[in-house]
This record gives sequence, structure tokens and C-alpha cells, in this order.
Amino acid sequence: MLEIIQAIVRSVEMTGVAIIAAGAFGTLLLFLQKLLTGQDKAKAIAAFRSSLGQAILLGLEFLVAADIVNTVAVEPTLKSVAVLAGIVAIRTFLSFSLELEIEGRWPWQRGGSREV
Repeated sequence: MLEIIQAIVRSVEMTGVAIIAAGAFGTLLLFLQKLLTGQDKAKAIAAFRSSLGQAILLGLEFLVAADIVNTVAVEPTLKSVAVLAGIVAIRTFLSFSLELEIEGRWPWQRGGSREV
């Protein structure tokens, strides 16, 4: 049973990594295409940063899910829960920072202006 759970955790982690990698390469290709077709450079950069940030956010969600499953199902010790709390805190900070960068507002500021 433990081997199955570890395989699931690894699969979810690999999915997160694949999403980040595919998002990075895909958005880079779209960015280069926009530049080569003569689109506005500032708009192309803004679209690139937004798309890349969204891919990173989605990948981070998968990595956090894998950490949670690993901690709860595989290593339910006080030390592993503390490590998980640190990982989740760091990734949450990264997610908030990326959300601010992409949307121009904090996640809890729904429907507001793009200014911080």
C-alpha cells in the first residue's frame, strides 16, 4: 500500500513539474512568435509573463498536493508536518507573489483595479 501511495505522490509531482516545463516552453514559443510577427514588444512581454506565471501557479498547486498526500499518508510525524507547513508557507507566498504580478492585485482583492 505504501508503494502505491508513493507512486501516486511521484506521479502528482511529475505532473506539476511537467506543467511548469510545458508552460515555460509553450509560452516562450508564443512569445517568440509574437516578436517575429512584429507584434508590440511590450504587449508580448506582458502576455509572456502572465502566461508563464499562470503555468507556474498551476504546477505549484500540484506540487503542494503531492506534499500534502506524502505527509498525511506516508510520513505522518510531527517533523514531517512541520516541514510540510514550511513548504506550504513558502509556496503560498510564491503563489501570492505570482498572482500579484499577473493580475496586478492581491488574490483577496476581487474585481478591483490593477493597482496595488
